Amino acid sequence: MTEHPLPASAAGRFTFPGASLSVNRMGLGAMQLAGPHVFGEPKDPAEAKAVLHEALALGIDHIDTSDFYGPHVTNRLIREALYPYPDNLTLVTKVGAKRDDRGNWIHDLAPDFLRKSVEDNLDRLGLDRIPVVNLRMGSAQDDIVKPMRAMRRMQDEGLIAHIGVSTVDAAQLETARDIAAVVCVQNHYNLVHRTDDDMIDALAQDGIAYVPYFPLGGFTPIQTEGLRQIAAALGQSPQRVALAWLLKRGPNILLIPGTSQRSHLRDNIAAASLDLPSDIMDRLTGLASVA
Repeated sequence: MTEHPLPASAAGRFTFPGASLSVNRMGLGAMQLAGPHVFGEPKDPAEAKAVLHEALALGIDHIDTSDFYGPHVTNRLIREALYPYPDNLTLVTKVGAKRDDRGNWIHDLAPDFLRKSVEDNLDRLGLDRIPVVNLRMGSAQDDIVKPMRAMRRMQDEGLIAHIGVSTVDAAQLETARDIAAVVCVQNHYNLVHRTDDDMIDALAQDGIAYVPYFPLGGFTPIQTEGLRQIAAALGQSPQRVALAWLLKRGPNILLIPGTSQRSHLRDNIAAASLDLPSDIMDRLTGLASVA
């Protein structure tokens, strides 16, 4: 009997630089497993856990999370649903923010806070060491030196295996790489939000992963007539086409679309096997100039 590959594997694999860490390029973002506005408990905890189980069953081996989702909700759900974790599962988290009692997002890059955040992620996920931790910056005006040095110290101590950075510009990224090896960059990028085009190409040359957050627009989903028309002509959903474009955009792009429903999960994963012809890629790429 021929063994059929799992759907998520159709996107191909990516090996992080200088690391024996390899993942399928189609992953899962856990943010939407929390309640509305990423705050509080999910409306349907059973469905949230079912999404996690089905993600693994369909070949996803890279889940992106954070202790400030909920807060604490998505990490708890991941542990309740999946622990003990499969050997091939890579959990990636991020630090640099917290939530107040109203759900507001508050950036905090103080070294002591970053250490407490890493320790909290370790505790709630049930890990001794986190495979990848992203340092999330607040803006291009934030000094990355002190927080990155704090991340490097925790890596040297064995709390963090690999370091990534999030919401950074080119200057911050360069500074960060002078302090420690950076294995991935997680920035806002999608079919119509294309500020990081040059960064993606430069990272690809160095074999560094680029992980777009809000790959489908996030809190303001991508809505363009051009995307709708192209998707309809292909007989595909707009979301699936937008994700397939990202996968073909660069070999170092890893996807972490989030969802709280298994039906959406399956549609997202189907993008891994959608091969877009070059003329369709060109038309999709051109949408950024008219969005």
